[in-house]
Amino acid sequence: MFKVLVLSCSTGGGHNSAASAIAEELRVMGVQVDFKEYLDLINYKIANVVNKLYISSTKGNGAVFKRVYKLGELYEKTKITSPVYGVNRLHRKKLYNYIVENKYDYVVVTHLFPAEVLTAIKKQHDIHFIAIATDYKSIPFWPETNPDYFIIPHKDLIEDFTKKGISREKLIPFGIPVSTNFSKNLDKSKIFAELNLDKNKKYILVMTGSMGFGNVTGIIDVLQNEISETILVACGNNKKVYEDISNNYDSNKVIPIGFTPQIYKYMCISELLLTKPGGLTTTEAATINVPIIHTMPIPGCETYNAEFFESRGMSISCKNTTDIKNAVISLLDDKNKVENMEQYDVIYIGFPIWWYVAPTIINTFLESYDFSGKKIILFATSGGSGFGNTVKELKDSAPGAEIVEGKLLNRSSEIADWAASL
Repeated sequence: MFKVLVLSCSTGGGHNSAASAIAEELRVMGVQVDFKEYLDLINYKIANVVNKLYISSTKGNGAVFKRVYKLGELYEKTKITSPVYGVNRLHRKKLYNYIVENKYDYVVVTHLFPAEVLTAIKKQHDIHFIAIATDYKSIPFWPETNPDYFIIPHKDLIEDFTKKGISREKLIPFGIPVSTNFSKNLDKSKIFAELNLDKNKKYILVMTGSMGFGNVTGIIDVLQNEISETILVACGNNKKVYEDISNNYDSNKVIPIGFTPQIYKYMCISELLLTKPGGLTTTEAATINVPIIHTMPIPGCETYNAEFFESRGMSISCKNTTDIKNAVISLLDDKNKVENMEQYDVIYIGFPIWWYVAPTIINTFLESYDFSGKKIILFATSGGSGFGNTVKELKDSAPGAEIVEGKLLNRSSEIADWAASL
């Protein structure tokens, strides 16, 4: 039986998610697959050090990681073999022995580190591996690796990879692999029950990455009093963020979620998603078709991810919490719009009369569509005032439409009789 080793690295959960998706699909095809964390396989102590360094470099606004990433881009231009390769090649003997002992036919990697050590091994031994890019950019030092093939996220990135010296023949734009869970036709009513959520409520989802990055409380604070939707916060492995939200916010308005393999279910029932622009999460969101708002990225590859999606009209990128608030309100307003308004010739609009005029939200509604040539019939409830200036005050909001007074309906019997007569 054909046997494959899939290697990832836990500097962010996206690499593991992509590796897991690959392993999942290969098993369906009948391939024998082992999925391993590269650094744990080499030395678990090194793994702990690397993960701690990664977390510390991305804290706050990610300034340290930004400097490291920029340094990597500059170093790459020198065409000198990088220290990243130098460190990883030290483990070539251990990894090669593991591959041989377990009789793997092929290796698949979703991270630069195992690609570097496999490149070193390939200089001495006949091995085969495929590298999968999980960001919408050729990150520093990919060009110094030597896989048989590169799986890249999109055909539009071919030039970005080739101009850095990677052979066109090696590039296969298959996309970033995601779990089949994100492409299933899911039953939302069942999901609400499975997640113990109220199906009569609407939700938005805030994701912080597997490690709970970002200004989560700042996002919650600007949103909770501006929207009627309940805010779900996926806290990843960050227990402190989970506890802070649990202790400081109304559970009817803000619900924290710990690390879960069912994040696809939360995406499925959400009106929109707020997430830092990780390549994997963004691809998952696009696959399950939830509107995306990108919060502040970890500088580097996430910046490029956000630019890629926004330039294609697939996301909104925000620089601060005010931008986030405005984007959320705008998208939620869009989701509440009536589809195919052009197919209706006569529209009935009901509201409570406020001192002889309609509430201003009715003006806003009318201004959201083109009612030219249509007939708008008003009906309303009132505590005492009639239609008064209602028609006059609404005409400017629906130019080209005929607006007429319908009926004041203040008793339930009147409403039933009038509805039956239509």
